[in-house]
Amino acid sequence: MRSTFYTEDHEAYRASVAEFLRREVEPHHGEWEAAHGIPAEVWTSAAAAGLMGLAVPEEYGGGGEPDYRYRFVVAEEIARTNTTSFGVGLGLQDDIVIPYLLDLATDEQKQRWLPAMAAGELIGAIAMTEPGTGSDLQGIRTTAVRDGDDWVLSGAKTFISSGMHAGLVIVVARTDAEAGSRGFTLFVVEQSDAGFTRGRQLEKVGLDAQDTAELFFDGVRLTADRILGQEGMAMRYLMERLPRERLSIAAAAVAASEAAVRWTLEYVHSRTAFGQPIGDFQNTRFVLAELETECDIARAYVEKAALALNLGELTAVEASKAKWWTSELQVRATSRCLQLFGGFGYMLEYPIARAFRDARVQTIYGGTTEIMKEIIGREQAARYARR
Repeated sequence: MRSTFYTEDHEAYRASVAEFLRREVEPHHGEWEAAHGIPAEVWTSAAAAGLMGLAVPEEYGGGGEPDYRYRFVVAEEIARTNTTSFGVGLGLQDDIVIPYLLDLATDEQKQRWLPAMAAGELIGAIAMTEPGTGSDLQGIRTTAVRDGDDWVLSGAKTFISSGMHAGLVIVVARTDAEAGSRGFTLFVVEQSDAGFTRGRQLEKVGLDAQDTAELFFDGVRLTADRILGQEGMAMRYLMERLPRERLSIAAAAVAASEAAVRWTLEYVHSRTAFGQPIGDFQNTRFVLAELETECDIARAYVEKAALALNLGELTAVEASKAKWWTSELQVRATSRCLQLFGGFGYMLEYPIARAFRDARVQTIYGGTTEIMKEIIGREQAARYARR
């Protein structure tokens, strides 16, 4: 079946993305993984090539293109080249941090931060997770207390993607212990703010080139213009923007699953065992037939979700369905494909080994599979309670 998801403009953009990755990323990605970081100049190059700040309006130096299908193209090319750490860094900016600023920042705040972000000169991060608080955001202990016209921010965050290099961090803090879900506020912290420090860079199972850090806020004094949006509205803002983040993970998961199947098909039909191509064995055919079918079905759902996002109609439940199913598919696909590579699949020189390693976190960050199912289940229960 021929897809009508993309237009000629999307395919032209794909060619430019592929060329940038071929020239600027693929030859160096292994070095970045060994060094556990991506050089700052890569982000400015990516922005100049149109890979960052796609939805940022042109008046702030961005691409002025909100169509999510362009981000989907980037996810597919990242998966094809197996440059996942770089792709996660891009996704953090365009699908998580920048949308908060586009939707919630004042004109003055946008002028202050968006041009540098669209140029790749300023890297952003969002700090929600704490050492004692994972999926339960209501348990956040980081606080911001009024002191005259200012706020004083204190606490610690962990598992913060791009935390080592971020020049701007959106921090979720408790501002009213008695207000329940309306007792949390978003603040913007800059790297030069006194009292803001970084802890160690965390060692992970995968995504070796993507830095993840601990962050500490020791009495960071912030003026009122560092509040993002309205006081007490953080939880609502998070819930409104998590669907895009989860769609980003789903798009990457579908693309990575498809890439794993392609690599494996090429391998099993070029390598022989017991006098015949591995691809001619029934078990091999069945495994790959199942995975290709699941990828096709997953893509249809995620493409539909992307179009819904474009229309402003993607719901939390739909995004949760896309996120848990595709991320679990990615883990399953990379594992089963690695098995068909045999011993070579366990060698990091083969892309399937690196894809297997990098896939595992997909079912965890952005909301675990279990949390996704809980969101869906609550909506089901509420639906029947209304009958």
